[in-house]
Amino acid sequence: MTPQLPAGACDCHVHVYEPGFPAASTATFALPEGPLADYRHVQHALGLQRVVLVQPTGYGADNRCLLGALAELGDAGRGVAVVPPEVSDAELQSLHRAGVRGVRFMMIPGSGGLLPWDALEPMAARLAPLGWTINLQLDGRTLPERLGRLQHLPGKLVIDHTGKFLEPVPPDDPAFRALLTLLDAPGRWVKLSAPYETSRSGPPAFEDVATLARALLRAHPDRCLWASNWPHPNRKPRPADADMLALLAAWCAESGGGDALFARVLGPNAAAAFDFPWPLPSA
Repeated sequence: MTPQLPAGACDCHVHVYEPGFPAASTATFALPEGPLADYRHVQHALGLQRVVLVQPTGYGADNRCLLGALAELGDAGRGVAVVPPEVSDAELQSLHRAGVRGVRFMMIPGSGGLLPWDALEPMAARLAPLGWTINLQLDGRTLPERLGRLQHLPGKLVIDHTGKFLEPVPPDDPAFRALLTLLDAPGRWVKLSAPYETSRSGPPAFEDVATLARALLRAHPDRCLWASNWPHPNRKPRPADADMLALLAAWCAESGGGDALFARVLGPNAAAAFDFPWPLPSA
């Protein structure tokens, strides 16, 4: 049974697709249905109050859909945008006022990501004074060769999908040890999310990915986030969002942290990563 969610519980990775916004020329798949109104029903059913909207690769650097959704969400939403390397300071300030708190680096080959590796350090240097995150998705198996530069990035860094090991590794693998080492530094987090994207053992437990999630929760309880990855692009049938949240509760219990850790992941950890007020403002 999923524990009661804390006030201010946050889903840290959601994509919104609205009719009328065209796919970018770089899109690698047909855009799915995923309007904000549909996600709000999911959010209400699960008891979530805050959400981080991540720019879909299918829209490229056209953030209009993201910004429209953020305007509807108000203070309960934050955004992770995609911008070109030459984005102006004025545009970054405009995005900040709209609720954006990060830039997406999608580095899985063939995924349609726009920003190259050589833009990482310059972009991080510009985002750090704003308190934004670099939201990075990469094949976790490459972390040992990337570790040094990621450790030395200024500002915040969030790693997607339990490290996104495209072939899940055991906890003693050097690639997973590199992820643990990365999280030793301040301002680094990892999302425990989308186990179905990489698991070879499969549902319902996704045990190969679950093993890594439990190890992360034990080693770095203050650096773990949770996300639904709604609307689960390219997954048919779509996973049940309640099942994804129940997995987090199980991982927290099995790692020894229980309900207190579950609340920590959904509340103050997410607030620190994405600049939500915490503790919650008094009513």
